[in-house]
Amino acid sequence: MSDTAKRRIFAMLDADGDGVITPAEYLARVDRAAAACGRDPHHPLVAAARAAHAEVFRQMDGNADGAVTYEEYRDWAGHEAFEESCRPALGSLFDLADHDGDGHLTREEFTRLRAATGNSPEGADAAFDALDATRVGRVQRAVYLAAIHDFLTTGDSPMTHAYPEAAPAPAPAAR
Repeated sequence: MSDTAKRRIFAMLDADGDGVITPAEYLARVDRAAAACGRDPHHPLVAAARAAHAEVFRQMDGNADGAVTYEEYRDWAGHEAFEESCRPALGSLFDLADHDGDGHLTREEFTRLRAATGNSPEGADAAFDALDATRVGRVQRAVYLAAIHDFLTTGDSPMTHAYPEAAPAPAPAAR
């Protein structure tokens, strides 16, 4: 996984910028996505997304102290982590946005989901254009997850240029 991608993703997950990701910060992604996508907080898809994200957090938190530092994230993140836990968690967010369950997101659904998970609406719009290569007005679930996988593991994907440069690596958190 590229250090640039790791820094970018860690900064998105560390919502308050204090150098650690807490369970509340991480699980809030699910609640923001559910609200943005018009899902009732008690919907089974929301519960599934929460469970998938709780598992990701458990795996990221290498020392099980309830806070993920950049170092823990850096050491955890990669192809195996993506396949084992990130793919299901990110797929669960996609499913929240996919109201008709057809495995595709429209531009509106995609933009709502990406904005709720920390991307600017402009970046989400550019990412949609990059992933909708055939210009049918929809992004397939498999294409979306493959693009995130590629960014996580290589630092490059069709969406890479839709986002600003990575933030500098956070300073180690004081404990």
